[in-house]
Amino acid sequence: MSADDETSGWQLTESDPGVFTELLKSLGLPLIVDDLYSLEPDSLAALQPLYALIFLFKWIPTSSDPTAPQRAGQDDPDFPGFFAHQVVNNACATLAVLNALGNIPSLHGGPQLTELLQFTQGMDPQTRGLVITSADWLREMHNALSPPSAFSLDGLGLPKKSEDAYHFVVYLPVMGALYELDGLRPHAIRHGGFEESGEGWLKTAREVIEARINTYPIGALEFSLLALRDDPLPSLQSELERYQALGNSAILNEISSRIHNENSKRERWAFENSLRRHNHVGLVQALLLALAKAGKLAPAVETASQTMQERIEQRKARGEDMEED
Repeated sequence: MSADDETSGWQLTESDPGVFTELLKSLGLPLIVDDLYSLEPDSLAALQPLYALIFLFKWIPTSSDPTAPQRAGQDDPDFPGFFAHQVVNNACATLAVLNALGNIPSLHGGPQLTELLQFTQGMDPQTRGLVITSADWLREMHNALSPPSAFSLDGLGLPKKSEDAYHFVVYLPVMGALYELDGLRPHAIRHGGFEESGEGWLKTAREVIEARINTYPIGALEFSLLALRDDPLPSLQSELERYQALGNSAILNEISSRIHNENSKRERWAFENSLRRHNHVGLVQALLLALAKAGKLAPAVETASQTMQERIEQRKARGEDMEED
């Protein structure tokens, strides 16, 4: 979540699986994050084992109107797991990840993450949030994947515009119940128990998240959903070797295709993250000047506008499909 005060040193990050996966890699974890476009059981089952759902939404201050819809779930001041408050601006993406990781049993991360989680054991959420966001190494990991600030309009006397604020929360199972961990709330939020058989905690999570999505207008794009899961590549490689020994060509082709898709996804993530690590303002300025001198800037702007409109319509269509599911 963002605000006007940027003195904390934490920069905004994107709701992008490649960003989260790179952060997990930097923390020494064999986990990835994937986009979720459907909450249907088959879609979720394909991602197992799945540890948490990370939900991004447009943040709206709590209304004092007694007729406004009440938030689901119950505050749990005695939450037995790991929970940290958000005490600085722009840190909610990494804080959401830490709130998830701190509740995964038998987690084996890098030495810095392990030391941080051990050091904050027994702390109250406010103190734990202060310690986490004071870790320089964690802030540097976070900021390394933030898009560079391209232009500054300070000093031009332009009117200030209020920007929409977006916020990350986590849904995950802890000791037999589904919890929502929101760093801006005073306590963890309990959404009830679940049956270990069948879909388990994901059935309850789907009901809670779908109810929350339904509070938005149809076709709204003010939210996205990500899944925190094991990296599937090691198990896929093991399956490939096993079926190569058995000589089962049909299954080999299927596994090879899945491995190819996973590797292609990682190549795309690596390329996009490399762009995030560099400021291309100078290059963009030179290209715009060259297009303007050649008389090609206006047509390029028109083409870009049409392309963006097409992408917006495609995202709206995906959102509608998810609601119909």
